[in-house]
Amino acid sequence: MLDDPSAGSAATASAGAAPRIVVAPTDSDAMAPDAFLARVVAALMKLERLDVEVAYVAPHVTAATGNYGLPHGDAAMRLAETGTAQQLPLIRDDAATVLVGRARHLGAAGEKLHGECIADSATIFDGTVRAVEIEPLTVEPGVRGRRARALPGGWKSGRAVQTGGTNLVVEREGELTDRVVKRSTFYRHHIDWRLVRP
Repeated sequence: MLDDPSAGSAATASAGAAPRIVVAPTDSDAMAPDAFLARVVAALMKLERLDVEVAYVAPHVTAATGNYGLPHGDAAMRLAETGTAQQLPLIRDDAATVLVGRARHLGAAGEKLHGECIADSATIFDGTVRAVEIEPLTVEPGVRGRRARALPGGWKSGRAVQTGGTNLVVEREGELTDRVVKRSTFYRHHIDWRLVRP
């Protein structure tokens, strides 16, 4: 039985042999829809239950719906009820936070970031940059990063994107962490997750 999508929820549903959880945040929830989904997937990861299929019913277009080619609203609910799950690379960071939409490495207090960033062995930047953008991929090697820019392209892919800097702060799914860290890495978890996709 699916919960009412008008009330943000993460409900289990029967869909074939595998258990399925339907994640249906709303615009009235305290956190952004992608952040809600990321927390649910992180909980499954920590509980070692990545065998559970995840269906995402976003209330509107988000970074995660774009990354995974997902509908939103009523179309997303229909997909949640009838769709098939696919195994995808699970991207997480060194704080056990899952990335489904977009992350950024920024300089603290609105300053430019001083440091360096690599995707596996490919350099994304070395010196000073406004920000680094990081997104999960649906295919190998799993994650990509680039210097923040308005134009498309410039991505470098790898199993990990790692940034080190003197004034580094991390934004995950639009939520900024104020604590300055010396390094932050987003990398592919050793077990994939199962997302319902068209």
